[in-house]
Amino acid sequence: MSSVDSTVLAALAEGTHHSPHDILGMHAGEGADSWVVRARRPLAESVTAVFGDGRRVSLAHLESGIWEGSVAGEYMPYQLVSTYREGPAHVADDPYRFTPTVGELDLHLIREGRHEKLWEVLGSHVRRHGGAAGTSFAVWAPNARAVRVVGDHNGWDGRGQAMRSMGSSGVWEIFLPGIGAGTAYKYEILTANDGWIMKADPMARLAEVPPATASVVTDSEYVWQDDEWIAERARTQPVDRPMSVYELHLGSWRPGLGYRDAADPLVEYLTAQGFTHVEFLPLAEHPFGGSWGYQVSGYYAPTSRFGGPDDLRYLIDRLHAAGIGVIMDWVPGHFPKDAFALARFDGQPLYEHPDPRRGEHRDWGTLIFDYGRNEVRNFLVANALYWFEEFHVDGLRVDAVASMLYLDYSRDAGEWEPNVHGGRENLEAIRFLQETNATVYKTFPGVAMIAEESTSFPGVTAPTSAGGLGFGFKWNMGWMNDTLVYIARDPMYRSHHEGELSFSFVYAFTENFVLPISHDEVVHGKGSLFTRMPGDHWQKLAGMRLFLSYMWGHPGKQLLFMGQEFGQMSEWSEGRGLDWWLLDQPSHRQLQDFVAALNAAYRAQPALWARDSDGGAFDRIGGPVWNPNVSAFVRRDGAGDTVAIVCNFSGVPLTDFALDLPAAGTWAEILNSDASEYGGSGVGNFGSVQTDAEGRARVSVPPLGALWLRHES
Repeated sequence: MSSVDSTVLAALAEGTHHSPHDILGMHAGEGADSWVVRARRPLAESVTAVFGDGRRVSLAHLESGIWEGSVAGEYMPYQLVSTYREGPAHVADDPYRFTPTVGELDLHLIREGRHEKLWEVLGSHVRRHGGAAGTSFAVWAPNARAVRVVGDHNGWDGRGQAMRSMGSSGVWEIFLPGIGAGTAYKYEILTANDGWIMKADPMARLAEVPPATASVVTDSEYVWQDDEWIAERARTQPVDRPMSVYELHLGSWRPGLGYRDAADPLVEYLTAQGFTHVEFLPLAEHPFGGSWGYQVSGYYAPTSRFGGPDDLRYLIDRLHAAGIGVIMDWVPGHFPKDAFALARFDGQPLYEHPDPRRGEHRDWGTLIFDYGRNEVRNFLVANALYWFEEFHVDGLRVDAVASMLYLDYSRDAGEWEPNVHGGRENLEAIRFLQETNATVYKTFPGVAMIAEESTSFPGVTAPTSAGGLGFGFKWNMGWMNDTLVYIARDPMYRSHHEGELSFSFVYAFTENFVLPISHDEVVHGKGSLFTRMPGDHWQKLAGMRLFLSYMWGHPGKQLLFMGQEFGQMSEWSEGRGLDWWLLDQPSHRQLQDFVAALNAAYRAQPALWARDSDGGAFDRIGGPVWNPNVSAFVRRDGAGDTVAIVCNFSGVPLTDFALDLPAAGTWAEILNSDASEYGGSGVGNFGSVQTDAEGRARVSVPPLGALWLRHES
């Protein structure tokens, strides 16, 4: 007669017990060297425990499919042999004989929110444990009454694979022998309201191809080849290096290419165009392709639309081998409400803030993380570290930082609650961002954390030790907005709006800036960069060459969305590829050639990038007569080299234009956006400009054109 209560046996049979390992499996009996073996085998006609030394113990059926037997002697692993009315005997390891795969130190760090390698503990992991090969599963679900693993390995019936609660940590765990990579699974969670819900694994490192939503067990076999790249990265700082970023949506750059398929053409294209970095729109798993990856359901899973995790590793490795850095968009600001994912994960608000005034983005129809909860903050900080550690990315561009910083973001009066000091700042989100940046830079020197921050929040790129947010760079949204408004004006009227162009110089050195012409500027009815330019076809292309010359010369790093480098005419859509056929037109091919020349000239001139955030390395210049259509300035490096940028935003050439340069002598014309080889009218200075003894030059500045002049010391 078993001492286990019938209600407990029923809970074990139904998979609703919170700690089935306490009863099932092998436990000490009443006498010395005495053991009791219990197993769940519903519908079996007999169950036998077979030990490694040959002992065989027949188990007796108690009730509800629970079997029990006694054995004496030394503890050792065993297997269960079960017979049924039809079919052969079933031989398998007992999942309830295994010790936990999550240690006490891990649980302590999770509770404290300090587990920097959380992905190595939670989620699914192929491993050997207790002498058997299988997969361990662990998930944080503190409000659950029971948690079961369901998947294609058990016919999506988890009653026999209930997990054990690891106490106050809120973690549930089980090791399932015989389960390997490729197994699709979810967690079945019994909520506090006695309802069962089925959820994908928040820590899954692979998911099914959408619209399927299950998590998938995976195990990496990739061997990295980029040790030299990583070592060199750690010796340098991005702010002191050239950074010309090509922003790319992988699904529509060249449709049909997966991670591995894209490696050769992408490396070839970026190398030919001279970009130093590629920035991928989010590659974390997301249910709706139309979100471009900005509504993430699987923060630790590269989207399976383009292949597996090792395929992405291969792509990044190839880019590094070609000398190209990799930045990935990261979205800790919100997540979708899809029922299979993070929303109300264990039946109650868990990852999201429970107060809808802080936990919901109504504009986007998404939820906001509870940044003040240790485990949630840990989930996100570890996720940032995960992409650097496991995928060797060189930077994360953090999406929608402004929405995280302010409690009243997109909210009317009465729809938000002030912080403890009565202010509008989200203090918990600020602390989260500071912790993320400080931890990333401590762990991975030489990488870049980049904020898309659209307000004047102070100290975005100031160090956390000085009270700043600790980012390496901030997108200069003010420059982007002002410049695009200015450039869209008819050249005839630009002289009245010079301030839109020059205002950025006032604050250019208050942060470490990236100048972005991103995907957001070529969607939602905005057209393309080409269509923003006024005039006829030739003038539009000339305007683009001028704009890009000004942008590449302006203090700050550069980012350009795909297609703009060859004058994409139609608005971008994720549902189709770029208009590569435009390159059959010589004028668009010439624009593409110009961007390659622009990148080459930029990279060759440290004056244009070595002191981007140093106001002492920049001066505006002009002549005896101010021309509001001309923007001219000089950039210097630390070795004394100087480059002058002269931009004529009017539609007429400026011949014999008087320009005061900061040094006398010869200034080589290293770039002319109006050169005939790029489709321009050919107005220029025959390769160089000569000043008088005071540094005044007479310069020919082309219409809708820019000159880059380097002082020949």
